Amino acid sequence: MRIWHLFSIAVVAFSPALQALTFRLPANGDAVVGDNMTYTAKYEDTFVALGHIYGLGYREIVAANPDINPWVPGENTELTLPLSFILPKEDREAIVLNLAEFRLYHFLPEKNTVRTYAVGIGREGWQTPTVETRVTGVAANPSWTPPASIRAEHAAMGDILPAVVAPGPDNPLGRYAVRLSVPSYLFHGTNKKIGVGMRVSHGCVRLYDGDIEELANSVARGTPVRIINQPVKAGWHQGRLYLEVHEQLEEDAGSPIDFEEIILAALARRPQQTVNVDWDKVREAARHKSGMPVDITAD
Repeated sequence: MRIWHLFSIAVVAFSPALQALTFRLPANGDAVVGDNMTYTAKYEDTFVALGHIYGLGYREIVAANPDINPWVPGENTELTLPLSFILPKEDREAIVLNLAEFRLYHFLPEKNTVRTYAVGIGREGWQTPTVETRVTGVAANPSWTPPASIRAEHAAMGDILPAVVAPGPDNPLGRYAVRLSVPSYLFHGTNKKIGVGMRVSHGCVRLYDGDIEELANSVARGTPVRIINQPVKAGWHQGRLYLEVHEQLEEDAGSPIDFEEIILAALARRPQQTVNVDWDKVREAARHKSGMPVDITAD
């Protein structure tokens, strides 16, 4: 898996139109995929531009590089590109969107792979809901019919929206939309890539145009979709236990997280494995919230 993934990163580095991150599903119940990458910034780089190239969202890169200016990282600055992930423990016959992670996982068990995409989600007051739903269809070059509430919001700012926005460069849905059984919510592309990895929408989920095109062309009608909000994940890799901690969404900030319960549940998923947990590493991961898998196994 690792050799294949490193090769895929080399392809991404020379192909700015390619965003998808595709991994083989780990064997033996393991859950960690990918490898982080060290990148030396060029003078023109920004986190938004690098995210578009490497399939990452804005917040992901900020969390992995908390002391670096996201708009002017500086030439020759060493950056960490967070290209490793703990897969959600949810059913691997589905699409799983983790709001706290700003990331969607499309499990393809028939191909023994998982594809993962950075996403933008609903802002405060227009939250993307946690829900179990399903795919009902796909639209290419969709038109957008803004609801009355959104038209009123824009009108209050002096921006008069038409009743229907035709396909094209001014359409915020981009080139494809994946429709869901929950009313009024879509996975869709965007005409503003800066919004991927941020909270900017009225509840719909934004993907880079290349990513939504791939998802739209590979998803099946009826595919289960689970939208979750899990800022902390734990999973196994080669006999060691890892923890991944993300910043909570703004409306959840300060809500208690039971790290012990999450870790004990991961240990219970592999009862035959005997390991000790280094709780100092757990506390450190909880403090830094890097969004990257951290080995919490006691040596």
